[in-house]
Amino acid sequence: MKDRISINEWINKFLSGEFDSQDVRVQIQAGWYDWFCKDSSLANKTKKMGNIVRQVKRGGKVNLNDWYVWFKNNCPLNGPLYDDFRFASLETGDVQFTIQINCCWNKHRYSVYGRTPDGEGHWDEPLFESDSLKDLVKWLNSPWEN
Repeated sequence: MKDRISINEWINKFLSGEFDSQDVRVQIQAGWYDWFCKDSSLANKTKKMGNIVRQVKRGGKVNLNDWYVWFKNNCPLNGPLYDDFRFASLETGDVQFTIQINCCWNKHRYSVYGRTPDGEGHWDEPLFESDSLKDLVKWLNSPWEN
């Protein structure tokens, strides 16, 4: 991905159809960084994960103005391919959250790894897990508890 754009801007482009093309250059602009699947699969994966990203609202755990989103199709050494998307700081590039979808090593369909407000990283154990997309979006859109 050449140009990082805020999540707010990404959502606007997604909703306007700018990332609908199967052209790999368009998908790289959408935020694809690394993949092991067929190039022709990226647009459908962008649509699937983009429909999650577009539900993220202001006031929750995700900074829509100062973070960007990027996508990865992972190839573990022993297990099937799985997708994730990551929210990262526009300023530093540091990943704030990784949302894994259907990873064979996780107990649930959606697993979130990342940083808490104090900057502490939780990369060995998920911050949140669920089989429900609705619950994932609700967690992302809820502020941190004090």
